[in-house]
Amino acid sequence: MTRLRADFLLLMAALIWGTAFVAQKTSVASVPALQFVAGRFLLSALLLAPLARREAVTAGVRLRRHDVKLALLIGFVLLAGAVIQQVGLKTTSVTNAGFITSLYIAFVPFVARVVSGTKLRPSVLGAVAISLAGAWLLANHGQAERLTIGDLLTMGAAGLFALHIVLVSKFSMSCHRPYFLSFMQTAVTASAAALMVAPFEPVNWSAIREAFPAIAYAGLVSGGIGYTLQIVGQRHTPAAEAALIMSLESVFAALAAAVLLGERLPFLGAVGCGLILFGVVMVEIGPALPWRRSKSAAAVSISPLGEVPFD
Repeated sequence: MTRLRADFLLLMAALIWGTAFVAQKTSVASVPALQFVAGRFLLSALLLAPLARREAVTAGVRLRRHDVKLALLIGFVLLAGAVIQQVGLKTTSVTNAGFITSLYIAFVPFVARVVSGTKLRPSVLGAVAISLAGAWLLANHGQAERLTIGDLLTMGAAGLFALHIVLVSKFSMSCHRPYFLSFMQTAVTASAAALMVAPFEPVNWSAIREAFPAIAYAGLVSGGIGYTLQIVGQRHTPAAEAALIMSLESVFAALAAAVLLGERLPFLGAVGCGLILFGVVMVEIGPALPWRRSKSAAAVSISPLGEVPFD
């Protein structure tokens, strides 16, 4: 697969995830977070199960114990991020959630540093500061008293999604079994969320039936298709660059919220969006600058994630 095609798959994943924020928001008032997550990822797992089985028969790559353990870890990270994000949507808008979630682009280099030992570029620190300032304006319009717990939870979910992106890259570089990973992470998420429903949430089957179209879209399209596109695309696109492309889900979320939910951004919120996107771009443009290219050419090495170190 060419790099251009891989980037296009990641862009499609971002489009799917951005529109899925609307489905998540419309059901958040009637269906508790654990039930929504369990339902959507159960549908994802059912969709992916036959594909994973077929891949197991035809694939020339055997799974190692390390691959299975890493896939399980990825599933639990996805579980934590999905539940926290869904809880956060109770007290934040689709537009805010989409743009704040895009902060994972600024977190990915730090997570890659911890997971794989890659060095941080100095420009990354500035990008993080700018993105956080943008998130502040977007979520609160510059007013501390308007900060919601949903905004903070969504930021926490963004950190978990950054870890998810890095771990998916790590898996993809060592094992080309995308359908296995897609199925495993969705099955782990659905199973763990379902086990936690009984002690924490009362089940309202009528509310679940009413919200089923939203659950189905989030499960079959966002979970089943979107995450598979991510896994396939990340085999050919480094984690930080993949995060940049996928962070465009924030733009698609804002557009979908405007068209379907009538959400609008005030001026300071729009400025915040611009700052987040500027921070997102800053993370990637450093290596493209002429003086950076000449410096990197003198001593370049590839990290375990297939990326040029963040020096």
